[in-house]
Amino acid sequence: MTSEPKDKSAPEDVVAATRAWHAKRLERLSSEEGWLTLVGLTWLEEGKQAAGSAPDLEVPLPAPVPSQAGTFVRTGDSVSFQPAPGAAFTLEGKPFTGGALKTDEKGAPDVLRLGSVSFQVIRRGDRLGVRVKDSAAPARKQFHGIPTYAPSAAWRVEAKLVPDATPRTITVPNVLGMQEEMKSPGTLVFTVAGKEHRLVPVLEDGSDELFIIFGDETNRDTTYGAGRFLSTPLPDKDGRVVVDFNRAYNPPCAFSRFATCPLPPRGNRLALRVEAGEQRAGEH
Repeated sequence: MTSEPKDKSAPEDVVAATRAWHAKRLERLSSEEGWLTLVGLTWLEEGKQAAGSAPDLEVPLPAPVPSQAGTFVRTGDSVSFQPAPGAAFTLEGKPFTGGALKTDEKGAPDVLRLGSVSFQVIRRGDRLGVRVKDSAAPARKQFHGIPTYAPSAAWRVEAKLVPDATPRTITVPNVLGMQEEMKSPGTLVFTVAGKEHRLVPVLEDGSDELFIIFGDETNRDTTYGAGRFLSTPLPDKDGRVVVDFNRAYNPPCAFSRFATCPLPPRGNRLALRVEAGEQRAGEH
């Protein structure tokens, strides 16, 4: 079955706006801090773990990091790092001589840097991990863009946010096999090709947008198999929201096996082909 809405053209403003949005998306993705630079993720055990570019260390780091770069120490919910002599790491542009590292649990984490390499500590449930990025990563250097469907006004769909009677959270799984409870403001209800569909968005702390993690029937062949992401403005006073599927994009897991992406929650796999937005890219 084809679910492409009929009898609607793609005005130049939709085409131009979508292409401008996607150009910025690619710029962020391929930036020095973008997901294409992600090269490592090590989950920390309790106690000391050696880090560096030498083989067989507990926390592998790429060159130009020294072979023996330092030691991580996990003590319960806290992590510290002690650089090895001669390992010139910086934190916010200043020399880092050792100490506790702030995780990403409550905002921006501490990021240590040495040459093209940086790392930070992330928390996922009760797990603490070292996320490693390298601005000289092959994935970034060899990136040539992401194929997309042609922009179409037909895939700018007006939806109605039906609020829940009481505030609720929904269970969102991730690629690690874990589950996270996230706040949801209700259910988006919309019609495509004469059939009603529903998606449940979530609200991330500090965001002024609705975040949607969804799957559809194109995941089997032309789009990323685990689903895609999409953000929309908050609803107007009448609960109306424009869901622009032209801006559906691949999660970081499409580009790196070290990402910790959320997956579509229950009920967010659409029984139609959303032939809009980014298509499959990468090898993950």
